[in-house]
Amino acid sequence: MTLTEEPRLTGRPALPEEPAAAAHEPIWKLMIRKYMKNRLAVIGAVLLVLIIGAAIFAPWLAPKDPAQQVLLDKLAPPGKDYPLGADNLGRDTLSRLLYGARISLLVGFASVAGSIFIGTVVGAVAGYYGGKLDAVLMRFVDAVISFPSLFLLITLVTIFEPSIMTLIGIFAIFGWTGTARLVRGEFLSLRQSEFVLAARTLGLRNTRIIFSHILPNALGPIIVSATLGVGGVILGEAALSYLGLGIQPPTPSWGNMLQSAQNPQIMLGAWWYPLFPGLMILITVLAFNFVGDGLRDAFDPKIDD
Repeated sequence: MTLTEEPRLTGRPALPEEPAAAAHEPIWKLMIRKYMKNRLAVIGAVLLVLIIGAAIFAPWLAPKDPAQQVLLDKLAPPGKDYPLGADNLGRDTLSRLLYGARISLLVGFASVAGSIFIGTVVGAVAGYYGGKLDAVLMRFVDAVISFPSLFLLITLVTIFEPSIMTLIGIFAIFGWTGTARLVRGEFLSLRQSEFVLAARTLGLRNTRIIFSHILPNALGPIIVSATLGVGGVILGEAALSYLGLGIQPPTPSWGNMLQSAQNPQIMLGAWWYPLFPGLMILITVLAFNFVGDGLRDAFDPKIDD
């Protein structure tokens, strides 16, 4: 073959080009691979699937009516009739745990959804526009953070009638500040990117640039923050319910199950009554934290596959 002749294509591509094809693997496959390498994250995901599934199918899994009282069976130990024992009013602990999972998870997911929405909007506006608007919004965030959260929650729940909607609203209104700061930082680093400058050159509206171009590139940290936030809200709901300011009986929640077991005689003589709701809170919060850590590693491009 002379220098002026063009090389002829053969049937099979050259070997050096094959690794390049592997480099074009979809990003979501790389993320799943990195997530699956974190064993604790996988365990957390499995636990969450089981807990959420148990909450959804509680009416079919619960052996008894969670509100049914059998006074003759007060504080009955775990056995055939009561797999996890009975409480101080003779109600089945297992049934109340299953229905309580619905309440605790509902408060957690709904509150975090509200706080993520508020925090994302505030952080996106502050990070994109900057200047005086950024300064005003961030000073407002600092003011909200400066309030002692626990005392503020107790005060507001005391003023308003304790209910599921009250708790969701309070957690959503006062839980968005961390997300706002996180989103603001992402927008500050992305607003000068080439794709944003190109969108501005094309004359796209700011709202479209914010929500259609920049926000999708900042979803990773937001999802991680939301996952970790659900565990925190579940702990907060349990703390308020333990103090008698959260979900009110007879509606079961893990927190008010612990609240009704505060008696020292119950703590010592009927160990199963406070043990199982406390254990469910611990397992659920740990599972959310494990999943959050796994998602953080999966979304971080600096971590090697």
